Amino acid sequence: MTITSIGIIGAGTMGNGIAQVAASAGYDVVLLDVSDAALEKGLAALSNSLDRLIKKEVMNAEQKSQTLARIKTTTHYADLAQVSLVIEAATENQAIKESILQQVDQVVSNDTIIASNTSSISITHLGSRNSRPERFIGIHFFNPPPLMALIEVIMGKQTSPETLKAVLAMATRMGKEPITVQSSPGFVVNRILLPMINEAF
Repeated sequence: MTITSIGIIGAGTMGNGIAQVAASAGYDVVLLDVSDAALEKGLAALSNSLDRLIKKEVMNAEQKSQTLARIKTTTHYADLAQVSLVIEAATENQAIKESILQQVDQVVSNDTIIASNTSSISITHLGSRNSRPERFIGIHFFNPPPLMALIEVIMGKQTSPETLKAVLAMATRMGKEPITVQSSPGFVVNRILLPMINEAF
């Protein structure tokens, strides 16, 4: 099980950031949102982010062009049919995420891994609503994804070892530092961070 292409749902701050990371690592990306306007806004933010890397001499103009060329935008779920992995990166609302994931489940192949970028919702619960829960996993990027090295990879009770292995390999190819955690309220980082913030105030 190898991830070769990635679908990302949501072209907002998290979605376009994840798209940048994925395309920069050489993955073909399908970026989906509800409207062309949302996609244009997301691509503009992504392009500006790449321009900042050029100014810092981390990237050159040719590399920027190659990165953008790997990203296809769409408003149609059917365009996710052939990707190896779909990452849902919509707003942190359980009902919205469940609706999106149900639509994804209807169009992707049996081999596709489906993931949520949720920071707090149970991966076991979301996976239980999927027809292939063994291929469902949490991939929690931190904001902003291009700059934050840490990724939480969250195992649901049904997530298979093969799914985990494929996602960890992808994270490493992206230059990220993945930590594997079990599905629990807030996962690891938020469970540590929020009490610290509360204590500070």
